[in-house]
Amino acid sequence: MNIILLGPPGAGKGTQAKILEDKHGLKQLSTGDMLRAAVASGDEIGRQAKEIMDAGQLMPDALMVEMISQRIEQPDCAKGFILDGFPRTVPQAEALDALLEGKGLKLNAVIEVSVPDEALVQRIETRSRQSAESGAAARSDDNVETLRKRLKVYHDQTAPILPYYERTGRLKRVDGLQSIEEVTAQIEEILGAPVRG
Repeated sequence: MNIILLGPPGAGKGTQAKILEDKHGLKQLSTGDMLRAAVASGDEIGRQAKEIMDAGQLMPDALMVEMISQRIEQPDCAKGFILDGFPRTVPQAEALDALLEGKGLKLNAVIEVSVPDEALVQRIETRSRQSAESGAAARSDDNVETLRKRLKVYHDQTAPILPYYERTGRLKRVDGLQSIEEVTAQIEEILGAPVRG
């Protein structure tokens, strides 16, 4: 079972990915983790990635796709994978489709965990308040200003791939405002339904 989880930062994708990993034996693949592992391995892709990162440039699509291609062949992906953070653009989505087709694989579901921006801002404000009241240290990146910047990047760069998956009938939406258990139930319902494409 191969899944893409989409949604704005703070929507709960990480929580749901962990639940899917535990329940179905899938492997969550974060592009950030893959890049760090590639650099640490020192192989050809890792060396290229390090040069690009050191220069402060974005990873070219071809390199990301090659990295994913190698990663999904690892034994821990035998039951399937959950992509988180990729694809971010339509060319990446197209390249991923071509890669999977070439391996005789397909996406079983593209799931957007949908949460309105203002609800995400309220979540951060509530967490900040609770941290202040309990005296616990809040994460430095856990503030409204950082969230708004990350939301802008999401809407500018990643949200445009939603119509790509919608056109092919593969995009399913779940309401991320519900409880974790309700979101999980909705995702399980989607995974139980046959997907076109």
